[in-house]
Amino acid sequence: MNFEHLIQINDPLNLLIEPMTREQLWEGLKLRAEQPQLFVVGLDSCTIVSRTQTTLERELHYGKIIVHDRVTLSHHEKVRYDIQATETYVGGSLTMTIEQPEPSQLFLRFNYSTTLPVADHQDAIQTQEIVKSAYYEADLDTVRLIRQYVQGNGHPDALH
Repeated sequence: MNFEHLIQINDPLNLLIEPMTREQLWEGLKLRAEQPQLFVVGLDSCTIVSRTQTTLERELHYGKIIVHDRVTLSHHEKVRYDIQATETYVGGSLTMTIEQPEPSQLFLRFNYSTTLPVADHQDAIQTQEIVKSAYYEADLDTVRLIRQYVQGNGHPDALH
C-alpha cells in the first residue's frame, strides 16, 4: 500500500498560524528521529544502535515488540524511515520531505510505502482507509508537536 499527502506548515494568508522557518522544521524532524517516543503513541523507548553523519539504526520498543529501522537524514531536505517487516509488524518506508515553493510557503510531504497488500475487496479497502486516516492524524500530530517544540525555544520538554 502506498499513501502520500501534504501538510501546509506556513500559510501567509492565515495570521493565526505562527510561521516556521525551514531550519526550525528541520530541527523538529531531527528531534523526531532522535527521540521518537516524544512523537509516537505507544512507543515505550528507542535505542540508537548505530549512527553515522546521515543515518541512524534504531530499535523501537513497543511493549514486548521490538521494531528495527534505519533513518536516513538528508540535511534540510528530507528524512526517510525504512522499517524492517516482522511477523508482528508491517514493514515499509516513510519519507518526510520539506517543500518550499516560495520563501513564505513551507510544506511537509509524507510518503508511505508499506508491505500491506493493495486492497481488492470492500473489507480490505475499508481497513486500508482506516490505516491511511491513522497515518494522516499521526502526521498532523507530528507537525503540532514540532510547532510546540519551536515555540518552546527548541526544548524537547516543550512537547509535554
